[in-house]
Amino acid sequence: MPGSGVWLYAVSSRLVSEAGLAGTTGVDAERLRTVERDGLVAVVGSVDLDEFGEAPLRRKLDHLETLEAIARAHHAVVDAAARLAPVVPIRLATVYRGDDGIADLLAQRHDELTTALERISGRFEWGVKAYAAPASPAEPDAEATSDAGPGTAYLLRRRTQLETLDRARQTAVDSAEHVHARLSEIAVASRRHAPQDAQLTGTPEWMVLNGAYLVDVTRADEFAHAVDSLKAAQPTVRLELTGPWPPYSFTAGEPAEADDAAQEAEART
Repeated sequence: MPGSGVWLYAVSSRLVSEAGLAGTTGVDAERLRTVERDGLVAVVGSVDLDEFGEAPLRRKLDHLETLEAIARAHHAVVDAAARLAPVVPIRLATVYRGDDGIADLLAQRHDELTTALERISGRFEWGVKAYAAPASPAEPDAEATSDAGPGTAYLLRRRTQLETLDRARQTAVDSAEHVHARLSEIAVASRRHAPQDAQLTGTPEWMVLNGAYLVDVTRADEFAHAVDSLKAAQPTVRLELTGPWPPYSFTAGEPAEADDAAQEAEART
């Protein structure tokens, strides 16, 4: 039966005060609160299951604009909590029937969550994307097609165009590999996510790197400076730095997997 559910946002090993979250509301514009168990603290909010139960939530997430709004609100809570204490971000749309379910999760996954929190303490995630402009298709040498028939000339043009595009893409990929390797030297850990489709990025450029980097707070300026230096050193790609984020990409396991939707929605605002 519909009623009230509990939306789970993040988990910490330190007390995240409700007062510290007072200026932030959740996905249902609800007031945030905490649930504690065995030294872990979950940041949660009560939501209306008529709107955020399994079936209605699935319908909401099928619409891009609604998904973005929910993801943005979810991320805002995670981000606010992360500024108070190290947190494991919880995947979008994790809803329990009541606080007992949250407490059981904290008990059952205590060791996993504690290990994740120890790993990310004093660190934030930074994102770096590399884009390359598609090359203009080249034309074959006029002399090579002067004696060719229409069909042969077309095939020569097509082959030359494809070769030009392949070379341009490979050059961009090589630049992206260099960027990723350099930034990984500074980061504690790094991950390469799948490149995003142009429909999501809003640009016709090729995305050749979608990297995530876990960086010590004390090396954040060094990391940003390295990105700036790479922008000048790798002119074949355009670099985009985002962050700092809560460590979405570096908290493994189902309740702590990366939530790209939250980051992407926030990044577009």
